[in-house]
Amino acid sequence: MSETTSTAPLGALSHVRVLDLSRVLAGPWAGQTLGDLGAHVIKVERPGSGDDTRLWGPPFLKDDDGQATRDSAYYLCTNRNKQSIAIDFTQAQGQSLVRELAKQCDIVIENFKVGSLAHFGLDYASLQAINPRLIYCSITGFGQTGPYAHRAGYDFLIQGMGGLMSITGRQDGEPGEGPMKVGVALTDILTGLYASTAILAALAAREQTGRGQHIDLALLDVGVACMANQGMNYLYSGKSPTRMGNAHPNTVPYQDFPTADGYMILAIGNDGQFSKFCQAIGQPEWATDARFASNQARVIHRDILIPLMRQATVMRTTREWIGVFEQVGVPCGPINTLADVFADPQVQARGMQFTMTHPVAGDIPLVASPIRMSDTPVQYRTTPPQLGQHTREVLRDVLGLSEVAMNELQQQGVLG
Repeated sequence: MSETTSTAPLGALSHVRVLDLSRVLAGPWAGQTLGDLGAHVIKVERPGSGDDTRLWGPPFLKDDDGQATRDSAYYLCTNRNKQSIAIDFTQAQGQSLVRELAKQCDIVIENFKVGSLAHFGLDYASLQAINPRLIYCSITGFGQTGPYAHRAGYDFLIQGMGGLMSITGRQDGEPGEGPMKVGVALTDILTGLYASTAILAALAAREQTGRGQHIDLALLDVGVACMANQGMNYLYSGKSPTRMGNAHPNTVPYQDFPTADGYMILAIGNDGQFSKFCQAIGQPEWATDARFASNQARVIHRDILIPLMRQATVMRTTREWIGVFEQVGVPCGPINTLADVFADPQVQARGMQFTMTHPVAGDIPLVASPIRMSDTPVQYRTTPPQLGQHTREVLRDVLGLSEVAMNELQQQGVLG
């Protein structure tokens, strides 16, 4: 918790204000990343219901009496360091409030369907006209252009359409064969990270040009871009890669192996590491065998090598093998459950779990940011907010609204 002390330096983005109109994961992930880096993030939510993920449970946050609240653990994962304001911008007065807030902000993040916000005068063209320095980041399933632009896009769909599922899962002919999605909404998270990167680039550009700009981010684009070596393998070979379970298409051995009490991972990335592995398991001749001596040869002869290795690795427990291989510099590790992960001494030493005090639930655990900066460190200033927790505070401090004006807006249903 050293990063949360009041004497800590200002965050890298402490001079930046963000208006976050997004919900669920990709947009909120970008907003939280900016908030962790010091930005003042104002999250606009629907009165009464708020971000969809507030109800994506169980598990739900519990209050001091142990009763479940209306905020899920899912919502908590991506909304810290934000202020929540509840505004109904389907009403004209709500639209006016959001526009006035946009005038006072550097960045807008939104993930509505293409064209939706134009009906409310909250699209890029409308807001850029009143704030030319505004950086406006739109996150959609398929982007602002193209034949699919008006389709709704979800992470699961994109994992399939972008190719990720075609290379994830057991290979044909094995028990449990078939395409498989990744266990978290990885495309959403990667899109959020690309969004925060693009926003930071736009901020840097604005220092030179004085102008904001529109950022058009599509989940499908991100999914295709993140095929990385698999995408390039296809483009250069003309051959679509297939599912290989936990094996690697370009490096052998680089997969899971059975042990006496479970499984372990070997991630051998070069011939020197393979030679050390062979010595450690008592098979030094494998390192000089023409079929296995080079990575290229091992890729070609993987169907011979991998069964031989499996016969050897089942002779000791995972812990025993890790102890042996770590001593000689062979990359290896266990396949941890999340309980194992948060009990791991390295994870604990890096502070990847921390505690904050929530106004309703008391002390709650959260997962830390992985960003480590020496001069402007990440700060955890506020817990994920309750719906509308900061409506009056923000409208008073940012727009100068009086209590009387806010009371009237609340009576009219504009404010939650």
